Amino acid sequence: MCDTVDDCRVLRKFFAPEFVFGEGAMRLAGQYVLNFGTRNVLLVTDPGIRTMPWFEEICTGLDDAGVAWTLYSAVSPNPRSGEVMAGAGVYADAGCRGILAVGGGSAIDCAKGIGVVSSNQDHILTFEGVDRVPLPGPPLICVPTTAGSAADVSQFAIITDERARRKAAIISKALVPDISLLDPLPLVTLPREVTVASGMDALSHAIEAYVSNASSAMTDLHARTAIDLAVRSLPLAASRPADLDARSMTMLASLHAGLAFSNASLGAVHAMAHAVGGLHGLSHGLANALLLEHVVTYNYPAAAERYGDIERIMGPCGDGDTHSLPEHLHEFRCSLDIHGTLRETGAAPAEIPLLVRRAMADPCMVTNPRRPTEDEIAEVYEAAF
Repeated sequence: MCDTVDDCRVLRKFFAPEFVFGEGAMRLAGQYVLNFGTRNVLLVTDPGIRTMPWFEEICTGLDDAGVAWTLYSAVSPNPRSGEVMAGAGVYADAGCRGILAVGGGSAIDCAKGIGVVSSNQDHILTFEGVDRVPLPGPPLICVPTTAGSAADVSQFAIITDERARRKAAIISKALVPDISLLDPLPLVTLPREVTVASGMDALSHAIEAYVSNASSAMTDLHARTAIDLAVRSLPLAASRPADLDARSMTMLASLHAGLAFSNASLGAVHAMAHAVGGLHGLSHGLANALLLEHVVTYNYPAAAERYGDIERIMGPCGDGDTHSLPEHLHEFRCSLDIHGTLRETGAAPAEIPLLVRRAMADPCMVTNPRRPTEDEIAEVYEAAF
């Protein structure tokens, strides 16, 4: 919320795509391709999605609408720059005029990258940074199949530079998809570990957006709603994967969190997680979950009132005791079977100096509520190991 009346009167801009939410939304893909004036699209997904029973419904919908489509599924978790460039080549060779992304954040970020390269005719890593994409990509329609990344509504794309083993953040309004078709049905086929990692990503988005130094009255509304939805629905979705009500709530949490962080940006959790993920290919949601409580501990003095709001939204811990927010976040992730430390993911304390340099250079660090030094970020990493 606004801390003062004056805060609510500060000039702000809020950017969001069109979206359709609810059961059956994914079946509208063919219709929306036609709405954007194209009949030939690149369908970007990953190998796992191709095997899902509901994927055929999307393909059939394209066929029924008279849309020609070319499949590109060479997408890894944490999509690589080479995969983006290869996809742009397929796009050009097939004469495509639009992109349909079906998948989680990896497929959608790869699709964003393909669009940027196709319009601007340069290597994807040249667009790293903030507002460095001169021309928007072709029409991009998204069908998200996880509830966490919110890549389908955000102006972020995270692409792995596989040669340097690092993640490059590309942030631009040109990356915001034209429409997102948010259907809870694909979520019922998610493995538990993907469900909880994605959900912790959404929770991290919401918390970081709420304490961001670029937050506003508009982003606060979405961030608070996302936190409430995530903590109530994620345990249900993890324990009852076929529960469409719970799945819908997690997807709604991801949507609200995405609208918040796309406009308020993020903070040290994501900057530090990008560094670890780029070096080790670690699941982004898992990296966030392992870092979140430690970053909150560090940031708390700079945003105590905001973190207090988050404590109240999350409510009492499972044992009914009053814990500090970092303790509550630790207990919450452990209740989802996310245990351990960064060390147990394969990261090594000897890598901390490199991780610190990369995290400090990440654009997400700019909006962290507390401006850290390299030594302070090193201490946060050490706590997470």
